[in-house]
Amino acid sequence: MSCPTSSWWRCSCGGRPGSSAPGSSSVSDRTNLVSRVLPAVGLILALMVPFYLSGFWLLLGVMVMAAAIGAIGLSLLVGTAGQLSLAHAFFLAVGAYAYCWFAGAPGPGGGGITLTGLELPPLLAAVLAVATAGVAGLLFSPVAGRVRGLYLGLASLALVFLGQHLLFNLSSVTGGFNGRGVPELSVLGFELTGRDPELTLLGVPFGDRERQWYVALVCVVVASVFARRVLAGRPGRALVLMRENETAAGVVGVPVSRYKASAFVLSSMYAGLAGVLLAQAFQRVVPEYFGLVLSVEYLAMIVIGGLGSVTGAVLGAAFVTGLPSLLSHYSGLLTFLAEPGTSGVDPAVAARLVFGVAIVAVILLEPGGLVALGRRLRLAVRYRADAAGPGDPGSPPDPVGHSALPPQDMTTASS
Repeated sequence: MSCPTSSWWRCSCGGRPGSSAPGSSSVSDRTNLVSRVLPAVGLILALMVPFYLSGFWLLLGVMVMAAAIGAIGLSLLVGTAGQLSLAHAFFLAVGAYAYCWFAGAPGPGGGGITLTGLELPPLLAAVLAVATAGVAGLLFSPVAGRVRGLYLGLASLALVFLGQHLLFNLSSVTGGFNGRGVPELSVLGFELTGRDPELTLLGVPFGDRERQWYVALVCVVVASVFARRVLAGRPGRALVLMRENETAAGVVGVPVSRYKASAFVLSSMYAGLAGVLLAQAFQRVVPEYFGLVLSVEYLAMIVIGGLGSVTGAVLGAAFVTGLPSLLSHYSGLLTFLAEPGTSGVDPAVAARLVFGVAIVAVILLEPGGLVALGRRLRLAVRYRADAAGPGDPGSPPDPVGHSALPPQDMTTASS
C-alpha cells in the first residue's frame, strides 16, 4: 500500500501528523529535564545571593520580589479573570499601613501628630494586614460584579483617589504627610527584617537587608506556587472561561459573581502582602508613593511580562522595578541623564519613557510579552535541535515542525 508523495511525512511518522520524528523524544526529554532543573538551580543561587552582593543589590532584589508578588496578583485579576483594575496601589497601601497600625505603638509622630496602634505581634500584624487588604477587595467586588472593561477600570480608579484622601487625612493612623515608621517583622524577639540580635553566617554579618532578602524570597516562592496551582486547577479554568465569555461560563455552571469576588479578594491579598514587604524595605511609608503612578506601573509590569502568566509577572516586575534604580545607580556613567530635580531627562523620566516604548513594542510585536518571546525562542531552539537528527544535522524543520527526511528517502517513505 502506498501513500501520496505529498503526504510522505504522515507515513514516515507512523500515519498521523501528530507524531514526532525519531530522535525528537530525546530532545523533549532534555527540555523537560531542563525545565525541572532550572527552578531548583535558580533557588539555590537566590539563597547564596546575600553572601556575595552588597546592600544596594539586596534592597533592589527585595523591591523586585515584593513587586513580583503584587504583579502576580494583578495578573490573576486582569490577565486571567479579565477584570481591569487601576486600584492596585490602593490595596498596596492598605497592606502597608494596616501592618504599621496593627504592629505599631501609640505615641507622638511627625508634625505634632499623635499616632495610634495596637502593638500586636509583628507576624500576626502582617497576617492581619494581608487579610485587611482582602476585605477591602471584597467590599469592592460588588462594583466589579456590575461593570466590566473600561468602566470597571474607571470605577477602580476612584479607589486610588479615595485612598490618597484617607492617607493624608487619617493622620492618627497614617501619620499624614510625614508618613509612619514601620515596625520590624520579628518572631519571639528575633527580628526577621532587622538587626537584632546580631547574626553572622560563614563570616558574613546578616543585617536587615540580608534578612529581608530571605523573607521576600520565601514569600515570592509561596505566592508563585500558589498562583500556579490556582491557574492549573478548576478555579483557573473557570476564570479563563469567564474572561472569554461570561454568558457561556454561567451556562456551564460557573458562579460568575462569586468568582469575580474571589478574583478581587485574591488579587488584593497579593497586593497587601506586597505592601507589607515594601514597607519593610522602605522602613517608612508615605502617602505619595501609593498614587496613580504606582497603579500604572503595575499594569506595565503585567503587560510587558505577559498577561495571565506567573513567570511573566515576575519578569515584568523585575524590568519595571529594577530599571529606575539601575539608571539612578549608574547615572554618573550615563551622561545623557540629568540630575533628579533639574530640567531634563532624569533617571525616573527616562525609565517611564522606556516603559512606554516597551508597552507599545509588546502590543505591536509580541502581545504575549516577555514570557511569549522566551517561549518563541525555546521553540526555535527545539526545532533546530529536532532538525539536527541522525540524518542531516543542518536540515531545517519542515512547516509542521517535524524533522525532514533526506530527499533520497522520500520515494521509500511513500511506498
